[in-house]
Amino acid sequence: MGGPKGLINAIFGQQMQSNLRLFLSGRQPLIWLLSIIIGLSVAYAALLFRIGIGFVQLSWLGAMSERVGTKAALLPWWMILGAPVAGGLVVGLMLKYIITNKRPEGVADVIEARALKEGRIPLRQGLYSAILTIISLGSGASAGREGPVVHLGATIASGFARYFALPAGSVRNLLGCGVAAAVAASFNAPIAGALFAMEVVLGHYAMRAFVPVVISSTVAAVITRLHLGEFPAFVLPHYNIVSYYEFGAFAVLGLVCAFVAISFQLAIHLAQQAAETVDPPIWLRPVIGGFMVGGIGIFFPHILGVGYEATDMALKEYFPLALLISLMIAKMIATAITLASRFGGGVFSPSLYLGAMAGGAFGIIAASYFPALGSSSGLYAILGMGGVAAAVLGAPISTTLIIFELTRGFDLAIALLLVITISSGLTQAIYGRSFFHWQLGGRGLFLTDGPHKHIVQTLKVLDFMVFAGNDEKPPEESLAKEAPRLTAKDTLEEALRVFDQSGLVRIAVVDADEPERIIAWAGRLDALEAYNNALIQANVEAYR
Repeated sequence: MGGPKGLINAIFGQQMQSNLRLFLSGRQPLIWLLSIIIGLSVAYAALLFRIGIGFVQLSWLGAMSERVGTKAALLPWWMILGAPVAGGLVVGLMLKYIITNKRPEGVADVIEARALKEGRIPLRQGLYSAILTIISLGSGASAGREGPVVHLGATIASGFARYFALPAGSVRNLLGCGVAAAVAASFNAPIAGALFAMEVVLGHYAMRAFVPVVISSTVAAVITRLHLGEFPAFVLPHYNIVSYYEFGAFAVLGLVCAFVAISFQLAIHLAQQAAETVDPPIWLRPVIGGFMVGGIGIFFPHILGVGYEATDMALKEYFPLALLISLMIAKMIATAITLASRFGGGVFSPSLYLGAMAGGAFGIIAASYFPALGSSSGLYAILGMGGVAAAVLGAPISTTLIIFELTRGFDLAIALLLVITISSGLTQAIYGRSFFHWQLGGRGLFLTDGPHKHIVQTLKVLDFMVFAGNDEKPPEESLAKEAPRLTAKDTLEEALRVFDQSGLVRIAVVDADEPERIIAWAGRLDALEAYNNALIQANVEAYR
């Protein structure tokens, strides 16, 4: 029969055939092909998004430049005040008449789609949200463009997945492709794009997701570099760490970054609470917010828009200490007002901005006390960018790589890791969650508690109930007048609670509109089986 060699070939041949069947059954060749198409599509969508912001800026700044602060400083005060108000009016009318859920969408919505909606995002809803954000940022609203681009990338990926009728696991992987491509195109950072998608959105590093995600991220970065060049977002002088004794100062900077990150998130939370308390008409809310942001912009024009110009100036040590602190406070307030007013925008660029200002200010103060040991304030600004952004986003690994790829400052690796670790750890200890998970928590979704938590909250009785048959004889105790009842829309969590409290193994499921009419039966064992199957599926997807 061929001896040992034939036996080995037979065994390995069977194993390879099994692996190949598994690969093909998951439609992986199609997934890989779609990852290329998604990378191309999202890269061009990100470029158009940036151009769109520039066109809106052209109407009041007279230029499509990233140098919003410098251009705005040359304008009369009424134009600086009027641009965010006019943009707010357009945004308000869109919220009232076009946007169905009455708010722009971002990264938190992508995470929610991955966890609850099998990765599916309505195409029209995503495109309207992108247009709203273009108008917001182009008119001077103080927020970031990367989060909305991530949502747009995920929307495009979800559209492809829906067209090809892919299973839920594949849809979620393609969602990661769209996110990775968006980050790579926004920051010219392919490595960070891939890791951000897996660290923040997918929540795992499974190989089946890793390959297409990296393909999309790489394709998007290539397209961006073809059109915008291979230069990093911030071209900096070469900064060096003067002495290893400075690592004590870097540790303190980590504490400062945690304080800034927590303050930033609390400012957004308080601004949203204030807006909900006042509760103006939905169309008026962005108008009021635009008036307030424009008022701040009259005195500090560098807080307007995305803010990359001011961040770059802080990294190059253009600002004195008092202005660094003033811009940090003004930007924090302006961004909180922007997001509470329901302008479109994200928190990544503002986090980089706040970190650069805080780090630059800390560097100047450190150098004044220890002139022989203090490195340049520009170096501290780079470290501060990473510290604040990582703590706000809850993404220490991908943020570290984003800072490297944004600045090409790879020599600062140890210092950056120290600052990010302390800042992220302290923020987690005090605030408990990232900005995105804080948003999700406000909707009653707590994904950081583990998959078991959201499984019991998302599975419905409809998923495991058995419809009642005409000849079926139900148990007497389940038909008693005082016996508990369930509806098809009740969650698994509610069903398990009722099973525990009643001690029954079978409970009647009634029509929500006709509480006396029994339409199905829910069994305790069926509920537990549905729960176990969902847990198994979540683990298989995370590790395969």
